[in-house]
Amino acid sequence: MTLKLGVPSKGRLMEQTFDWFGERGVELARTGSAREYAGVVSGIDGVELVLLSAAEIPRELASGRIHLGVTGTDLIREKLPLYNDQVETLAKLGFGHADLIIAVPRFWVDVETVDDLDAVAAAFRAEHGFRLRIATKYHRLIREYLRREGVADYQLVDSQGATEGTVKNLTAEAVADITTTGATLEANHLKVLRGAPVLQSQATLFASKTAAWDVSARSAVASLAEQLGIDGPTDIFESVALTNPDIGKGG
Repeated sequence: MTLKLGVPSKGRLMEQTFDWFGERGVELARTGSAREYAGVVSGIDGVELVLLSAAEIPRELASGRIHLGVTGTDLIREKLPLYNDQVETLAKLGFGHADLIIAVPRFWVDVETVDDLDAVAAAFRAEHGFRLRIATKYHRLIREYLRREGVADYQLVDSQGATEGTVKNLTAEAVADITTTGATLEANHLKVLRGAPVLQSQATLFASKTAAWDVSARSAVASLAEQLGIDGPTDIFESVALTNPDIGKGG
């Protein structure tokens, strides 16, 4: 079985992923036109390149249709509720850094922390008769975070794009989104709540715990890990060894 490596299919994340692998002697390249999702791997045997959107990679890893995948920590944590049982982290790649944050209107002078947000949310509901709306596409992560912080009087509004503009458009009172520089938030007159972000994310190489790790796939990932200078998927190999006592015998 060929080892399937899923990487982002376009944009800066694809370019940086290609560069990261290339610097370590594994060349990834698209073939055909920019509209074709086909690619090739050179510098290592037994590895097939699969080009996917970064948002698709968590699902493909969880289903076992790819063995390895490069995507953001935020997407893995948001899309895979049992991510610890589904994927193993192999390497943080050092790019694609972003923080998942909660931001509120800058003129909310009394709201600086999540505790302040809890207080204003309760007051908002009492005054307006409905819960304070937070626009986001990170429903799972934000819900879990706010539950830990004791915030209850809110509702999440789905936003798959231009999240920062929802407050100006009066479809939400606050936002929860990924940010790198904060420039877009600033331009939309929003401020980030003080304290640690909900999540710090970066591009990461993950291994699927549900893929079919036969002898050829294990051999290929061991060679790839050695070439890249990283550790192989030890958790996966240990679980395979427990279910297959013949692992490691012969070829």
